Amino acid sequence: MTKLFWNVLKVSPVIAATLLSANSALANEVNQQATSVAQLSQEANSIGQVTSVSQFSDVQPTDWAFQSLQSLVERYGCVAGYPNGTFRGNRALSRYEFAAGLNACLDRVNELIATATADMVSKEDLATLQRLQEEFSAELATLRGRVDALEARTAELEANQFSTTTKLRGEAIFSVSQAFGDKQADQDNNPNNNPNLDSNITFSNRVRLSLESSFMGTDVLQTRLQAGNIQSLDSLTGSASTGTRMTRLGYEANTGTGNSVEIDKLNYAFNFGEKIRVRIDAVGGELNENVNVFNPDFRSSGTGALSRYGRFSPIYRLAQDGAGITVNVNPQGPLTLSAAYFARGRNDAANPAIGQGLFDGSNTIFGQIAFKPSKALNLGFAYARSYQSAGEVNLLGSTGSATVNGNSTVPVESDNYGLQLTFNPSDKITLGGWAGYTTANTVTGPAQSADIWYWAATLGLKDLGREGNTLGIIFGQPPKVTGREVAGTSVNGEPSTSYHLEGLYKMKLTDNIMITPGLLVIFNPEHNDNNDTIYVGTLRTTFSF
Repeated sequence: MTKLFWNVLKVSPVIAATLLSANSALANEVNQQATSVAQLSQEANSIGQVTSVSQFSDVQPTDWAFQSLQSLVERYGCVAGYPNGTFRGNRALSRYEFAAGLNACLDRVNELIATATADMVSKEDLATLQRLQEEFSAELATLRGRVDALEARTAELEANQFSTTTKLRGEAIFSVSQAFGDKQADQDNNPNNNPNLDSNITFSNRVRLSLESSFMGTDVLQTRLQAGNIQSLDSLTGSASTGTRMTRLGYEANTGTGNSVEIDKLNYAFNFGEKIRVRIDAVGGELNENVNVFNPDFRSSGTGALSRYGRFSPIYRLAQDGAGITVNVNPQGPLTLSAAYFARGRNDAANPAIGQGLFDGSNTIFGQIAFKPSKALNLGFAYARSYQSAGEVNLLGSTGSATVNGNSTVPVESDNYGLQLTFNPSDKITLGGWAGYTTANTVTGPAQSADIWYWAATLGLKDLGREGNTLGIIFGQPPKVTGREVAGTSVNGEPSTSYHLEGLYKMKLTDNIMITPGLLVIFNPEHNDNNDTIYVGTLRTTFSF
């Protein structure tokens, strides 16, 4: 029997008390059935009322029970069905469904007796009800058991639910990795660099717990807690580093002294009308979580690319975990418009000092046009205007070379342009990529400027080897300074070109466990062909709940 139909039926004990005076035996039988099914679903008000059994197009009137119930329904209007007059299927009405309809008639008769007088129900109808109950006693007993089980299950869920408004989502990562190679990022012209850099195998973790609350059904308040001890491999000094940010992993999290719990994200998203989605970030704001980044297979830090650069274009890192607002507008067509403003950094917006705060410190203004002319193709053009205060300069979110991300002693402004695309020639293949250009200029002091280029291409092969598994390949050029100008004089850019090659295989063991082995290779680290190739082997296990 259709569960929804069962849930809307009940038999009230009131009928038993009323019928007792007229027929004791019948009243006892009615009372027994009435007390067994006492729940009236809230959905009853939304279901159309059927006034004749013959309206059910999938019921065949072949026996006396049908005719008897038809007579009761037409007199008392007591059977509820779906608005189209069917049970959503071209099949005969089962005995269980018929028993449920009988219960509905008992309920209707009870209402009439309770609100008027017992004379409105004839003795003949009471006798018919008794006979029908005897005929369908086994089905009524089954119905009673299922309703009792439903009530017990509902009570259990209510007693153990976390919250009526909040869902808890979690993710835990176990990571084993090692960087290896000969002279890792060893610049021969730098006497302070250790020519024998080495790295040990590490085993580290990251845990995130996200509380997602909704107060109106379409809004979400997210509070995320994070702890971890996954350290960067990019330190420019020390014996356990690669000496380049190009080897950074995409899921690093070294909180405080390691595994300290912090609130790393707090935001509230809501709809403004039918076509506008607004998100306000109080801390931990990231453009890559607020707008489309056109890299669906690899964007996630827990289940996407292993490297930082392989997840998405660096233009989406310009919020720098800051505070701000993002607005997405979709006018129900192929176009989606996005705009955002962020005060960069985790604490800048809350700092009242001169040169800080929501508008006076480092900030980014962002805009994007996404165009999806078909299901297979999705294109995007993004622009960001960024201002970075002295001592806080990090042009492209710690991707690319030290020259790109070196900290300046004077403020820097930059204009950033990005072109992204995703193409799905089939459900199993995803092609993607991005290209970006940045021009940066100092705000004070001697005039300096730089041109920066980067690009990447991605390939995702889904269900390879097993359903749910994905093979990924990412190849590209990390951000590189191609030209500079100091006080009106042109200066050469970086001497050669680095290349980023990444291969990974996402193995979905269950809906909640994924293992991802992979290898990251950086050719000519720091855009210097004097540096030997760096390899980073990684095994990431992700638990989600």
